[in-house]
Amino acid sequence: MENTEIIKSLLKKHQYHLVGEYAGVKLCDWLKKSLKNEGYCYKQQFYGIESHKCMQMSPCVSFCQHKCGFCWRPVEHTISDKMAKKIADEPEEIIEGCIEGQRKLICGYKGNPKTDIKKFNEAQSPKHAAISLSGEPTLYPWLDALISGFKKRDMTTFLVTNGINPKGLNSLNNMPTQLYLSLCASNPEMYAKIHNAPKSNWKKLLNVIDIYSNFNTRRTIRMTLQNSNMANIKEYAKLIEKANPHFVECKAYMHVGFSAMRLPKSEMPFFEDINSFSQCLSEELGYEIIDEKKESRVVLLAPKDYKWRKLK
Repeated sequence: MENTEIIKSLLKKHQYHLVGEYAGVKLCDWLKKSLKNEGYCYKQQFYGIESHKCMQMSPCVSFCQHKCGFCWRPVEHTISDKMAKKIADEPEEIIEGCIEGQRKLICGYKGNPKTDIKKFNEAQSPKHAAISLSGEPTLYPWLDALISGFKKRDMTTFLVTNGINPKGLNSLNNMPTQLYLSLCASNPEMYAKIHNAPKSNWKKLLNVIDIYSNFNTRRTIRMTLQNSNMANIKEYAKLIEKANPHFVECKAYMHVGFSAMRLPKSEMPFFEDINSFSQCLSEELGYEIIDEKKESRVVLLAPKDYKWRKLK
């Protein structure tokens, strides 16, 4: 196992608030902007998730089977082993620790003259947990209890998975409000290159794609697109058809964080590139483009007969 002290030091340097041994929370840039009324995340526009009430967290910030070039965290120190119960942090400890950590991270904004005090006060009690900060959350052995704990606090949840741990997904009795499945490659060769992962993992992803429509919650395919994986639209469309999601997000890779040390800036598509790709994909799928946010370089697609998307 990698030296966890090196990982913790790097994460703290990049303003993660660590909880227990392996969990953590970090302020999203859109939350910071929202507190000052300078903008909001595309999830607010697309789904009604108010940015200042959103908590970006992970129960296992350093555990992942991928080492994606586009990831903003230090994947060079990723722990690829499955997290064991004997080292995992307790769900309640994580939830309370992340909420308290979020409060500590935003406390300095109270003295900022640009801060909207009403928003600042509301931000003290997050209403949404984005289980997507870093790492692969299905490797956390008590994920079901974690989602249940958020539900008991009347918090909505978005869970993002890389789709190569079918056992972890199938163990869920408590469904997140929205289940994201990352799809960043259209074939095994592209998969191995983009994710720096064994090509054999592709079969696991296909297994999850086959069962994805069985999960009784809202489902979104998340495509992180860089210039080297924006090809083979027909192949992508076939995979998405099998998955049968409610939404597809076509989102540009952003040249930020540790990814800037791995990938050239030329790998970051412009919004016009994302829009063009999305139009071609929508035609191939028979989906409609229903929204976009240029600042985030993201386009939202949905089946033509799907109307409802804002969280209640």
